[in-house]
Amino acid sequence: MLQDLDPRHSLVAGIIWLMVALAASFAVAASVWAGSVAREIVVQQHVRRLALETQQLASDLGQAVTARIEALRSAGSSGPAEQFEHLTRAYPDLSWIGVTDSSGAIVAGDRGAGVDGSAAKQAWFNQGLSGLWIGIIEEASTPRKVPVLGDMSAPLQDASGRTIGVIAAHLTWPWASGDVQRLSSALDSRGSAQSLILDAGGIVVGGPAALLNSPWNGVLLDESPPLDSAPAHFERLPDGNSVLIARAPVNIPGFNAPRAWLVQLSEPRELVYQRANDLAIRIWWISICLGAATAVLGALGARHLTNRLKNLTLSAAAVGRNETARIDVPSGRDEVAQLAAAFSKVLDDLRQERTELLTLSSELERRVAVRTREVERLAEESRYAAIVRERLQIARDLHDTLAHSMMAMLSEVRLLRKLQVHDPSSLADELARAEEVAHAGLNEARSAIAQMRSHSVRDTGLGPALSNAVERFKDRTGLHVELTIDGDAARFGDDRADVIFRMTEEALRNIERHSRATRVRISLQAPDRSHLTLMIEDDGIGFDPAVARPGHFGLIGLKEQAQLIGADIAIESAPDRGAKLRVALRIAPESL
Repeated sequence: MLQDLDPRHSLVAGIIWLMVALAASFAVAASVWAGSVAREIVVQQHVRRLALETQQLASDLGQAVTARIEALRSAGSSGPAEQFEHLTRAYPDLSWIGVTDSSGAIVAGDRGAGVDGSAAKQAWFNQGLSGLWIGIIEEASTPRKVPVLGDMSAPLQDASGRTIGVIAAHLTWPWASGDVQRLSSALDSRGSAQSLILDAGGIVVGGPAALLNSPWNGVLLDESPPLDSAPAHFERLPDGNSVLIARAPVNIPGFNAPRAWLVQLSEPRELVYQRANDLAIRIWWISICLGAATAVLGALGARHLTNRLKNLTLSAAAVGRNETARIDVPSGRDEVAQLAAAFSKVLDDLRQERTELLTLSSELERRVAVRTREVERLAEESRYAAIVRERLQIARDLHDTLAHSMMAMLSEVRLLRKLQVHDPSSLADELARAEEVAHAGLNEARSAIAQMRSHSVRDTGLGPALSNAVERFKDRTGLHVELTIDGDAARFGDDRADVIFRMTEEALRNIERHSRATRVRISLQAPDRSHLTLMIEDDGIGFDPAVARPGHFGLIGLKEQAQLIGADIAIESAPDRGAKLRVALRIAPESL
């Protein structure tokens, strides 16, 4: 089982693990991407919703304030007595309503407006004489049990339009707490959203009791807002927490805009991102589960699709173990069927070739046996040829030494017989000469035997061996000899060099005995390191190379030796024109 899951032993396992890896990779990448996109979308939607709720609250407040302002203006034009009771009944959220005359004396309403019967020095009175005023009456003895947004005042005018006093009221709305709670619950079920109303100076005029009449002290963060087009941003509070802030101005027609109120909704930053993170985590888990399901389905599909390939592998392995003779070719026209058919054909071809190779091997063995017997026969003939060559070499050496000496001794014996008959007095001198000839022949025979036993040419090279032979020739004959040997040719010293040395000795003996020469030139050259050339010339009486000489084997021996080493030989001569011998041998550069 473990081996089936090891991709090093199973192609199916490798495909399955590849499917798992691809599914996991795609699932993780898709979950990260989709999570980040969803997270950003959720944050943007939250920011938009917070901004819309802020604008909605600002609009509601603007409409409420506008309605009350219109009521105060109507009261100012209708007279205080009639409108006082009407405003109290119509707008119970106006927790205090006061009316003054044109001098500032309070003529109706609660006197707890921070003054003792006169409001001549109050800002709301002085501003109310000239027009609508909205602000805060700092010292108000009237208890404020509901959120206080501010106070407002308006001029009282008679029928002719003359200002006869000022009417003022506290702007408190009991419905504000419920509205804020509704907005907070809509944004967060746990009530984490906070709704505030700020005046133009940033003072909290609506909201929790702990923050009323205190400045808002959030610090703008440098972080970019989640949605660039939304009027929202992050601010850091004094306690270190960060909140998302959205503000919207309260639009009051006919009132100076820079002094208007601002509605502010805020929510902790971690809660803003918590919803987005939760959604991203859910998307991640969903993607992982889908990826796992895809991997399982892909693994099952891959296993099903590769069963045919697995069966082909088992069949091929069985053929390799000689358990079966043929590969099972599955039906169908897919790649596995084609591959099995190709394997089966290759196996049949290999078997046919094996049979042919066995037949050829048997035929080769028979031919090798025949060739072996032929080689053995040729080897026997080669040994016989070597013996024949050795015999010819001995015959040439005998001809070059003993034959010449015996011929000279035979001539002396014939001369002695003639002198014995015709001139007995000169017999002693000729006997001494015959003895010298016999000694010379004996020395030559010994020298030939020594040369056959030694290999001076191989030991010293062809150049030094020729130099020694030429020196002996000069001492023996007294002839003038010119010897030229270049450095490359002098180092030549294999078996062929020994043959060339013997050919040179034979040529020098012929010059000594037959040419009557006074000058001899010998040259040994290797001009291009691939050919060796031996030249021997004399200025003797010469001869005709075309005339046969029965009983003389000198020239025949030279040609045989040249043929033995594969050299080209040329003999040029004519009566009274001397003789020239040229031997050319092809050699390898590494032989020098």
